[in-house]
Amino acid sequence: MVDPVSSGASSAEFRHWWNNERFRGVLYQFLLMAMVAGIGWFLVANTLTNLNARHIATGFGFLDREAGFGISEHLVPYLPSDSYFRAFEVGLLNTLEVAVIGIVLTTLLGLVMGIARLSHNWLVARLASAYVEAMRNVPVLLLLLFCYSLITVSLPLSRNAFNLFDCIFLSNRGLRVPAMIWDDSAVMVVSTLALAVAASFLVGVWARRRQEKTGRYFPVLWSSLGLIAGLPLIAFLATGAHLSFDVPHMAGFNFAGGSTVSPEFAALLLGLVVYTGAFIAEIVRSGILAVSYGQTEAALALGLSRMQVLRLVVLPQSLRVIIPPLTSQYLNLVKNSPLAVAIGFPDLVSVANTAINQTGQAVEGVSIIMGVYLAISLILSFLMNWYNKRVALRGGR
Repeated sequence: MVDPVSSGASSAEFRHWWNNERFRGVLYQFLLMAMVAGIGWFLVANTLTNLNARHIATGFGFLDREAGFGISEHLVPYLPSDSYFRAFEVGLLNTLEVAVIGIVLTTLLGLVMGIARLSHNWLVARLASAYVEAMRNVPVLLLLLFCYSLITVSLPLSRNAFNLFDCIFLSNRGLRVPAMIWDDSAVMVVSTLALAVAASFLVGVWARRRQEKTGRYFPVLWSSLGLIAGLPLIAFLATGAHLSFDVPHMAGFNFAGGSTVSPEFAALLLGLVVYTGAFIAEIVRSGILAVSYGQTEAALALGLSRMQVLRLVVLPQSLRVIIPPLTSQYLNLVKNSPLAVAIGFPDLVSVANTAINQTGQAVEGVSIIMGVYLAISLILSFLMNWYNKRVALRGGR
């Protein structure tokens, strides 16, 4: 027989815990995690069962096997006899190359167009507005196809290529330029260049702190350029390095030698930069308008030119508004880069598709793609959030 006293005490204790908001929150989160884990286990188990029923191999062991296919563009040495892992590495480096160069160029384009939209010159402002409105309303895939068609159709064949100084050739096969050939002393020059970049960063930090304490300005830009250009040159001369060039030349129906900027790479980079730059232009324009015009009037009253007002007063304050949405546009540029498969550029997705078609291991291939893009996005978000905290206003305690 149930004791009514103990039953009533248990009910009261349960109501006591249930009325606790913290307890309910922990319980709901635990139930949600259990439900997600259950669904994940069901999907994984069902996928493995179906793969085994169809006698499809699972796991990432295929990465050690010979790839057996060529990749037209690679930043590191690659042969068809290399492994699938090496092929994925080449595709990843191609993706990172597009992402890094694209972010730099689209930032510059967006900054210029955003400022141009606020120009007092009627023609400049209208042209910038037309660019922004046109690019924001065109699908990015269509823009990539247009850029690729424009490059391949408007440029001449290799035998009729535009010739500059008998060493630079531009045709529908791409841009051919001389390639530098270094000897063993190149390691010292590259190491000195990395040291110069680090020294330039430290100079910038020192100059900012010095200006905050004394108000005295230090020419960081020219000092950094001097370090980056001067130190490697000194190392080059001191080590007696020998530098020669591999000049491109016509061989058959195409050029041989030198370095090539392919039409696929140029079209992909041009399309992504022009498309994303339109969105960044609007972000820059809104960030500048968010700064009170009284700041501009005060700076002009102190005798600063309009360019100095923009560079020293308006833009530093507008960064607090610009950085958060700018991060999203950087991520969009990276996530739009897989559209390279439409124009034949061998990025990570293109290489993974070839590997999937040869091995049949679609789950592993897609997992690699998702993991890589997730890692790139998280790293980029972390860096941008770190920079956003540096430029954010800090209230007093």
